[in-house]
Amino acid sequence: MTDKAPIDEGDDRNNSRRANPVDKHVGERVRMRRMLLGMSQERLGENLGLTFQQVQKYEKGVNRIGASRLFDLAHVLGVPIQFFYENMPASVSGLVAAPGMAEQGGDTYVADFLSSRDSIELNKAFARITDPRVRRSIVDMVKSVAGEDVTPP
Repeated sequence: MTDKAPIDEGDDRNNSRRANPVDKHVGERVRMRRMLLGMSQERLGENLGLTFQQVQKYEKGVNRIGASRLFDLAHVLGVPIQFFYENMPASVSGLVAAPGMAEQGGDTYVADFLSSRDSIELNKAFARITDPRVRRSIVDMVKSVAGEDVTPP
């Protein structure tokens, strides 16, 4: 007989490389905000006293972010703590919004869009265009490329 306790298959320590869906979502939100700010993983790590590898693991959801670290991240990234949980699908959180209290339009397309470097660069460049006619023509062109009908102004 051994002194070791039986292994609990649900214990996260035994699946350390598999990201928990909530940790993954929070990590994706950290990455999105960091990229929106144009901040490198290295710089974020420096601000938090971490290595960029630790930041990478947080962003992938491999390492859980503790309460005090989440507080620090919110401060450094300039967002409220709730930001990291926004747009979390009910399938991830296991929570179902109360009837009448749910936000309209549960689409997560904005968060999905802003999770890639190309999308963020496109967004920043588009925001610098001051001529409304040029902006409208770009929107129409993108819709056309995407196969959507373009409606005249």
